[in-house]
Amino acid sequence: MIGKRLARNVAAAIGLAILLPGVTAAPAVSAAEIKVMSTVAMSATLDELKPKFEAATDHKVTFIYSVIADLRKRIQEGETADVMILSRAALDDLQGQGKVASGSIVNVASSYVAIAVRAGATKPDIGSVDALKRTLLAVKSIVYADPAKGGASGVYFAKVLDRLGITDQMKFKTVLVPGAQAADVVARGEAEMGVAQASEIVPIAGAQLVGPLPGDLNNVTIFSAGIGPASKDAAAAKAFIQYVTGPVGAGALKSKGMDPS
Repeated sequence: MIGKRLARNVAAAIGLAILLPGVTAAPAVSAAEIKVMSTVAMSATLDELKPKFEAATDHKVTFIYSVIADLRKRIQEGETADVMILSRAALDDLQGQGKVASGSIVNVASSYVAIAVRAGATKPDIGSVDALKRTLLAVKSIVYADPAKGGASGVYFAKVLDRLGITDQMKFKTVLVPGAQAADVVARGEAEMGVAQASEIVPIAGAQLVGPLPGDLNNVTIFSAGIGPASKDAAAAKAFIQYVTGPVGAGALKSKGMDPS
């Protein structure tokens, strides 16, 4: 009896061994190389998320960072990527030109144009439009993105100065940088005050966020992600966007001064 039972068990084990390869042979998702073109305003968040996403998925991510105006021009001229992260307005325009896959745009986060000073310095009064104007006229030096280079915060702040009627008074004490370096310049003590996206200030050691521009001078930018129409692996591109907009991404966005969508 024991011998027959043992024989049956052995036969069952052999049969199971034969069947298992077929049962477990579901095709594995292959690792992909994901190219991401992104605004520099998202760089601190994306650099933090990159190793976590790669470890979780086996996909590999390459970033190309620049100001929105430059990326938009490059995409219009034919450069593309699996994922594009720009302002919502820029992506909507590119989608209309067929440069972003239709229906793929997802809002990621928002950030505001803000004032920065060196860590430990007394925060200036920017609580009202009049207070901001007084503070700007009193400051010894200020740094922001060169509007001619297309940095969104610099373009906007130049309009703020014009609206306040102090453009000429500010010229002699203004330092212009090509991109998102304003907070670094402030942290090094090379400018007393800086203007940039909050997300470009918070991650910089040695700089502190004072707050947004006051009242109706406040400016919020919505950053969104879209998939390139020629992406070789749209599923991997979508997985990356979902990761950035998911719980792990939301935590990183908050820690860098952004409000997750």
